[in-house]
Amino acid sequence: MIEINLLRENPALIKASQVARGADVGLVDLAADLAEQKKLALQQFETLRAKQNAHGKLVAQAPKEEKAALVAQAQELSADVKKQEAAANLAEQELMVVLHKIENIVLDGVPAGGEENFQVIKEVGSKPAFAFEPKDHVALGESLDIIDIERGAKIAGSRFYFLKGLGARLELAMMQLALDQASEAGFTALITPTLVKPEIMQGTGFLGEHSAEVYYLPADDLYLTGTSEVALAGYHSDEILDDLAEPKRYAGWSTCYRREAGSHGKDTRGILRVHQFNKLEMFSYCKPEDAEAEHQKLLAWQEQMLQKCELPYRVIDVAAGDLGSSAARKFDVEAWVPTQGDYRELTSTSNCTTYQARRLNTRYRDQDGKPATAATLNGTLATTRWLVAILENHQQEDGSVLIPKALRGYLGGVEKIAPKS
Repeated sequence: MIEINLLRENPALIKASQVARGADVGLVDLAADLAEQKKLALQQFETLRAKQNAHGKLVAQAPKEEKAALVAQAQELSADVKKQEAAANLAEQELMVVLHKIENIVLDGVPAGGEENFQVIKEVGSKPAFAFEPKDHVALGESLDIIDIERGAKIAGSRFYFLKGLGARLELAMMQLALDQASEAGFTALITPTLVKPEIMQGTGFLGEHSAEVYYLPADDLYLTGTSEVALAGYHSDEILDDLAEPKRYAGWSTCYRREAGSHGKDTRGILRVHQFNKLEMFSYCKPEDAEAEHQKLLAWQEQMLQKCELPYRVIDVAAGDLGSSAARKFDVEAWVPTQGDYRELTSTSNCTTYQARRLNTRYRDQDGKPATAATLNGTLATTRWLVAILENHQQEDGSVLIPKALRGYLGGVEKIAPKS
């Protein structure tokens, strides 16, 4: 959520961010007007309440013969105070509705525009040069008997699947490698709830324009999470953290659920875009002034994981219009997918500055001991879709797939997955 003082002091900055995102600039002026209305309504309420308190003292001190009239006046004042308090609360609610629609302020250097306007920061690794026609991950999964999409669709519908045998073990190996790396870097491991309350989902920014992507259970008034970022962002909601001299880092392991309502038929083949998958998510709480440096650290840890999986990849600076409401900057790390002849996103890392923490009331004590809003960042360290790139990049002419060396120890020394004879 945008800071009220910034809205009053520098609305031009917020407008410029909305323009870069292609978002509604008019919301900024509307929010400024509502903020002023709230301020006036609150002032009127406080004036009336002070008058009511002063009048109460008069009633207490008044002679008996004057009390009846003064009590009647006190009742009128009480009604006026309640009415003005309701007006102030309504003004607050109307302001909050609009503030929640304004997206986070993009950081300097973020490219303007939409999905296609990203900037490539670097490319790493060599793309495989096959002396044969490579198979896509679906064909490989079927021939190796490690992915069963047909039966997944039979029992749950499209975009569901079974991971089977070494396919299931390969995902677990990748997740465990990521968890070990995170633990060595000082992250605290958490297995997170996958159902959260509306205020937590709202606080993280996932109930805005992308709310159609979220599964909702109306009988319980709970949401299924599409990332453990949601639960991790809510972990310290309504708390004041005593010490953020060093970032507080968590690694959340969870199953994730996404409706993919906005995918419009994209990636219907295979497991690149599915309704259910597993993911290990890094999440950091830090001081706002430390957030950009922490962002670079999260990105470096992600790159380490792709290098351990021996994948060619590139890093892109995501354009403002493709950031989502909470991120002020986002880097995507995309692996080369041979049969598509293109890079596809495997992971991203976002600097949400103070946007989520302000909505969730997560604070820390600054050097003077005063509460201040924390910054939050997140980044995926491993997830199911990585199997797409691992299978396709490491396939061999005989139909087998070599296991990246870093994963073999988690598979009992298995070096490759061979077709069933």
